[in-house]
Amino acid sequence: MPCIPRRRPQLVLHGSLTTFRRRCGKDSCHCATGEPHETPAFVYTEEGRSKTLTLRPGEAAEVSAAIAAYESTRDELEAAARAGIAALKARRSGGRP
Repeated sequence: MPCIPRRRPQLVLHGSLTTFRRRCGKDSCHCATGEPHETPAFVYTEEGRSKTLTLRPGEAAEVSAAIAAYESTRDELEAAARAGIAALKARRSGGRP
């Protein structure tokens, strides 16, 4: 019987994607006179403090999609909450939702 691979759950992240631009300090490196090195990073808040995770080259697209998934879900929750408030107000005033 063939083994069916499990799907990873969709990644959802609350934070932002940024790019660090740095010079490494080596005299022989191209960044000494030209463009600095670029490194993608994920910035998020944990216990009131900003935290940064430096990303591997292939992770930026996945992290960007995960941030978009969070924002989409947040927007849906906000819309449901507004509808709930409207329904509660209508019920209290004797009107229909």
